[in-house]
Amino acid sequence: MAGGESTPGLKAYACDPGRSRGRRRPEPAAPTRSEFQRDRDRIVHSTAFRRLVYKTQVFLNHEGDLFRTRLTHSLEVAQLGRSIARSLGLSEDLVEAIALAHDLGHTPFGHAGQDALDDCLRAADPASGGFEHNLQSLRVVDRLEERYPDFDGLNLTLETREGILKHCSREAAQQLEAEEPGGVAHRFLARTRPSLEAQLCNLADEIAYNAHDVDDGVRSGLLTLEQLDEVPLFARHRQQALAEHPTLKGRRLLFESIRRMLSAQVYDVLDASRAAIDAHRPTSPDEVRLAPPLICFRPAMVADSAVLKRFLRRNLYRHPQVVATTDRAKQVVRELFEIYRNAPGEWRPEGNEGEATLRRLADYIAGMTDRYALREHERLTGRRLFDD
Repeated sequence: MAGGESTPGLKAYACDPGRSRGRRRPEPAAPTRSEFQRDRDRIVHSTAFRRLVYKTQVFLNHEGDLFRTRLTHSLEVAQLGRSIARSLGLSEDLVEAIALAHDLGHTPFGHAGQDALDDCLRAADPASGGFEHNLQSLRVVDRLEERYPDFDGLNLTLETREGILKHCSREAAQQLEAEEPGGVAHRFLARTRPSLEAQLCNLADEIAYNAHDVDDGVRSGLLTLEQLDEVPLFARHRQQALAEHPTLKGRRLLFESIRRMLSAQVYDVLDASRAAIDAHRPTSPDEVRLAPPLICFRPAMVADSAVLKRFLRRNLYRHPQVVATTDRAKQVVRELFEIYRNAPGEWRPEGNEGEATLRRLADYIAGMTDRYALREHERLTGRRLFDD
């Protein structure tokens, strides 16, 4: 749908692509696609999006073909988000665009890589601000993609960019606000909320990674179904599945338990969010910004989800095998950073010539896939830290 026209089927509190707050660089409306559809399409065709297929969630890319990657995770978030958005009368296209772009700034090796790169930047220059993947995702879509003749980045709408920037320190928000007054970071200074679509993506992200980390954890052999009985949210749905299918076992039992757990969380979000929206009755996206968070779980599901997160942190993320792997991953990032920093001829600085070399170096490393980082590390050090 061309820009400027209202979109049928959206609630008054939804973000309407026909009334978008616009792009940093104005562009003519597309004849056959809405503004949020154009954002989604630009993200899907970006280089950073393609790289997500070889970037880690919990298990490194070389550890198995069936574990989640950043790409499959983003697709799962988009699917969950669109389903919930449809029921709430929100913009499915905006939800999809945010979901597909929210992890574009992740380093190789997941949070281990992010932590290592953050430490490297802060040690090299305490004033650098370090590294944070949400800010990097915004940087990717605003500056680093090089696809168009008239501008850097993807020139996405403010609504999509705001959804990508889930977290932001006050210092970073002030810097972004100075560059773009009233723009993507303004809400962090004004202490207002993002759109309902952005709120939804944040919760869909949590639902998706909790569920697929259970799946990947069992698939890896690091978790068992018996251990998961410690988690009421999972155990309840496992018991229901067995009550209806007494002979169910193995992978089918795991899948059915996770499917039921996901459905319960989705229905809980729908019920809780409808109640919150009815209580506050926002009549526009601007009124959404002034309300408390409206896309939410009910209190009982918040508690159940917290138990699941604690279980995964204790039994999966801190499992000795995972810790050993992430320690080596951090070593790869730290050593690449020092080599490149001391031998700039080993990498090609890209980006605005006025930007600090350390920031451009961080861009270069953050853009690597797991396997490219491992290959570069082996080439430069002569050592292989991971077996194929």
